[in-house]
Amino acid sequence: MRKLAFGYSTRCNLKCEHCVAAGDIPESRKMDYDRAKEIIVQMVRAGVGGISFSAGEPFLYINEIKELVNLCRQIGIYTRIVTNSFWANTPEVSDRIVSELKEIGLCQLRLSYSRWHQKGVNRNNVLNAANSCQKTGLNYFISFVTDFSASDDPYEAFLRDHDLLFFPEPVIYSGRAASFNRRYISTDYQANGCEMNPYLTPDLDLYACCDAGSHFSKTRFFYLGNLNDHKVEDLFNKTETDRLYHLIRTMGLTHIASFAGMSSRRIITYAKCELCRELFNAPETVFRLRAEISRLEAWRR
Repeated sequence: MRKLAFGYSTRCNLKCEHCVAAGDIPESRKMDYDRAKEIIVQMVRAGVGGISFSAGEPFLYINEIKELVNLCRQIGIYTRIVTNSFWANTPEVSDRIVSELKEIGLCQLRLSYSRWHQKGVNRNNVLNAANSCQKTGLNYFISFVTDFSASDDPYEAFLRDHDLLFFPEPVIYSGRAASFNRRYISTDYQANGCEMNPYLTPDLDLYACCDAGSHFSKTRFFYLGNLNDHKVEDLFNKTETDRLYHLIRTMGLTHIASFAGMSSRRIITYAKCELCRELFNAPETVFRLRAEISRLEAWRR
């Protein structure tokens, strides 16, 4: 099933230090509402079965997002909204909003949570939103962004103490988080494969990976094209037929990095997205990998 991260707007009510989505965006941008509806219809015709409304804070345009979710329900697209839960100030307000979302056909709510988010949003808001999902039967999970330091222990304990469904996700050292002191990660020699769900910006630029975007400024490696100039089907075909993209999904970044000449000891100090940027934001590396793609495809155990 084809899936897509739908960036309706880059506007956000928070300015989290770790944000990968807004680090180099000079101003907030928003997609035209009528154009968004047209694109969603085009998406379903192109076989897109899942849309995640993300990028900025979707609840800043909740009425428009609700209409887009309802449209998706009518034409058979699975929907998710990614939110920081600023709107869930009280259990009563949260219950009302989540009930409305459930009624119009939202399939899942993804709640962003971290020590950076919670400087601007009380963690009880996340608790309220999660509890409302449990009451109404709306599927949810909490995306717990962490750098795996001791500073995050009380934030994780809060989730566990309230028996909430959450998944830790590593900070991506891009955007605003590029200024962070990088924490070296030493793990077993893992494949580090990636599903690479495409991401659509408010300007209608489509990228092959939802976390890539403009952070690959030296190569624009994941840039597929703009919907004003290309058909949806053509851009999806591009990401699905690119041989190097295919190896990222199947072979994994670790083995590609080894083939490219990166030492094993260095490879294991990188998180997945950071290793991806080291490889594919380097023009000479991308050129070599594409030139030797047949050798790389055969480079297996």
